[in-house]
Amino acid sequence: MQNIEKYIDHTLLKADAKKEAIAKICAEAREHGFMSVCVNSCHCEFAANELKGSGVKTCCVVGFPLGAMATEAKAYEALLCVQKGADEVDMVINIGAAKDGDWEFVEEDIRAVVNAAHCGVPGKGALVKVIIETCLLTDDEKRRACEAAMRANADYVKTSTGFSTGGATPEDVWLMRGVVGNSLGVKASGGVRTPEDAEKMIRAGASRLGTSNGVKLLG
Repeated sequence: MQNIEKYIDHTLLKADAKKEAIAKICAEAREHGFMSVCVNSCHCEFAANELKGSGVKTCCVVGFPLGAMATEAKAYEALLCVQKGADEVDMVINIGAAKDGDWEFVEEDIRAVVNAAHCGVPGKGALVKVIIETCLLTDDEKRRACEAAMRANADYVKTSTGFSTGGATPEDVWLMRGVVGNSLGVKASGGVRTPEDAEKMIRAGASRLGTSNGVKLLG
């Protein structure tokens, strides 16, 4: 598939990731022209410096991987990420609130992060992707979560953290794309390991791929 590199958020979110490993994925992203490098927020400034001038974006996760932090903590983490050089923020929704059917809380939780990322630093706004953790939700809950992200002015919806009971499926990507239409991007993340996986996700409607196997996806 042509231009597959521009779909790839080259990702390293393991708890034991060393700076050496972060530097390696940044170098790979620069070499292959990936869309972004996605790291935990403690690595934000380091990754941003490694990627400076390359055209590769710095992406940081917020409220990761559970989404169960206080809303204020998520928003502040997002603000710090933007201050330290993040171009994009991938935040996890409050999944318990979604299971409770408290969609007003889910929406306001997302909105707080969106406002911090979009407007928290004068002259610099970061794109926000909303991780809904599809493996823990019913199809109706997936739809409601996507609708909440849209109302909260997020930029993307994203399938998974890759740290729960399952990852992206073409069926979930198709469902999410059906809800958001062309208004938001859709990121497939978790279990995208081969060029064939990538092609299935893109055909289903994915506009980004979160993967630690970015180099392998080039075929």
